[in-house]
Amino acid sequence: MAMSMVRSGLRTALRSRPPAAAPKRNFSSPAGHDDARETVKWERITYLGIATCTVLAVINLSKPHPHHDPPPPYEYLHIRNKEFPWGPDGLFEMKHH
Repeated sequence: MAMSMVRSGLRTALRSRPPAAAPKRNFSSPAGHDDARETVKWERITYLGIATCTVLAVINLSKPHPHHDPPPPYEYLHIRNKEFPWGPDGLFEMKHH
């Protein structure tokens, strides 16, 4: 029984045609595509973009910009009703001692 199954399998394998070649896969780039040339192109575009952004930033930051006046000293600001544990002044204010 086993021998007949082996013979049947061999006969089928020998009679059948060879498997058809798998279709060629086409990726997103054409066959004549040069990766080195593409890499150099995008490297140059990157450096040009960096230079352009740097120049625009320098131009933008060198323009004069408005300086706002300090707010008026309102009476209700910085009211101290009791001493702070670290002294009479705030932590981040100038000491008047």
